[in-house]
Amino acid sequence: MRIALDAMGTDHAPDSEVAGAMAAVRQDPDLNILLVGDETQIAGRMRHFPGQDRITVVHTPDRIAPDESPISALRRTPRSSINLGLDLQKAGEADAFVSAGSTGAVMAASQLRLRALEGVDRPTLGTPFPTSRGTTLVVDSGANVDCKPQQLFQFARLGAIYMHDVAGIDNPAVGLLNVGSEPLKGPEAVQAAHRLLAESDLNFVGNVEGRDIIQHSCDVLVCDGFIGNILLKFYESTASFMAEAVRTRLEEDCLDPGLDELFRGFDYAEYGGVPLLGVNGVTIVCHGASSSKAIKEAVGVAKRAVDSGMVSHMARDLAAGQVGNG
Repeated sequence: MRIALDAMGTDHAPDSEVAGAMAAVRQDPDLNILLVGDETQIAGRMRHFPGQDRITVVHTPDRIAPDESPISALRRTPRSSINLGLDLQKAGEADAFVSAGSTGAVMAASQLRLRALEGVDRPTLGTPFPTSRGTTLVVDSGANVDCKPQQLFQFARLGAIYMHDVAGIDNPAVGLLNVGSEPLKGPEAVQAAHRLLAESDLNFVGNVEGRDIIQHSCDVLVCDGFIGNILLKFYESTASFMAEAVRTRLEEDCLDPGLDELFRGFDYAEYGGVPLLGVNGVTIVCHGASSSKAIKEAVGVAKRAVDSGMVSHMARDLAAGQVGNG
């Protein structure tokens, strides 16, 4: 297994990437990582870690800053760490690509280099949300706004295949985020998406209201990226707020181990990165503030996606109009 890892993506690159890569290869003896970035900077960090035989540096001095326009930056720096990492996957020299760089640039470059799968209008970001009973994958969590009904339907199918292949859930339950449970609630596009989902072979459980997400009403929750990203950031902030409130109330420096475990479930570092679903390859997008642990977990997400044959299953199942049986 060869994972191309953008070494210049995080806010404090390449520290998190190098440490995360080392932790990943130590944990998995069958894993090889291609660190894509500035060779001098990477080498300086790697001196602190023994046993580097399964980590290879692919040199490029160019990187894309988070505040740059994605398309213009991709064109201006064809040898950026994002472009080069995806080129390695396209050429078959890597099985997947992981980056904590500009989300817009990673998504745009993935579509340009890997291309969308047949039957996919727009690739979607799928983000795992912790709930009272496991994890719900929210699609889309920020890649697309103003989505058409057919695109929301595609998100549902992609999310269902991902949860089947990577999370191991048989016949994942799919819900549609809405302001009420009735089919005729919400905007016209959402109502039309409801009809498409209800008539499909997906395990559609109907509309899901915001208050029901935490109760694990479904395994895959469908919405457009505008709503999904707001929901994601509110979710992320809730854990920090609640943890601090409990600490203040208890007047202790640390939480009870049981509570600490509960709040850790809301930490993005526990999940590592989120998949860009619908492209002809494996792209995992990470938070810009990712720690070495988050990078290690993101590499793990990429490896599971490759091991499961997720992309080939998506291509097959999209063509057949099925969720897939692995």
